[in-house]
Amino acid sequence: MGHEFELTSESEVIATPEEVWAAIATGPGIDSWFMGRTEVESGVGGAVRTAFAEYTPDAPVTVWDPLERLVYGTEPAADGRFVAYEFLIEGRRGGSTVLRTVTSGFLPGDDWADEFEAMTTGMELFFRTLVEYLAYFAGRAASPVTAFGPPVADWDKAWFTLGVELGLDRRPVAGDLVRARIDERTAVEGVVYFANADTVGIRTTDALYRFLRGFGGPMVAGHHLFAPDQDAVESDRTWQAWLGRVFG
Repeated sequence: MGHEFELTSESEVIATPEEVWAAIATGPGIDSWFMGRTEVESGVGGAVRTAFAEYTPDAPVTVWDPLERLVYGTEPAADGRFVAYEFLIEGRRGGSTVLRTVTSGFLPGDDWADEFEAMTTGMELFFRTLVEYLAYFAGRAASPVTAFGPPVADWDKAWFTLGVELGLDRRPVAGDLVRARIDERTAVEGVVYFANADTVGIRTTDALYRFLRGFGGPMVAGHHLFAPDQDAVESDRTWQAWLGRVFG
């Protein structure tokens, strides 16, 4: 059966069109707010390649209009599956920019609804993280962290557990001030900038920490660390161990 979809988000950000373009059209920029690690081959006919776990889709660029519009997406698979990303940039007076994103595509099969729900909540977090990045970290490049916890059987309990680990007595909501000790070298102290049914995002002075309900079961950590001299491999291991300890 399958399902065609289109998700639209828009925000005015205190950033220049140049800063927005760098965030959406370069590997280091995308690494600072999306997921996994990304390489960008610029220009029409180039491609955006994001490595996430074992999944590394190749998304050809179809529109490359610097400071104004960018479009790229995966080629349709045999079952019709594809996803396309469009970014529209409009500079405003006073140093602000309106950013609009459109994510569209097709999900095959009769079980598309669960995947669509996960995609919707995930894209809400990614867009809000992009806005947060432009507001607080524009021009800086993050070291991305991706770690997977064990399968979660009870998600209400998992989100409550996360809240307790962050110093709360409930699941986190936007605006919460949180604090957690991950290990002897890693601490989290900041504000929840976004939360929905399947995600939580936290901003600190030098990082954006995100927790997501992974499609298929695990709690996923997808963080962006802006402090200098970050060891990506060590950070991945730190968060992998923490997820196993907390949600195992």
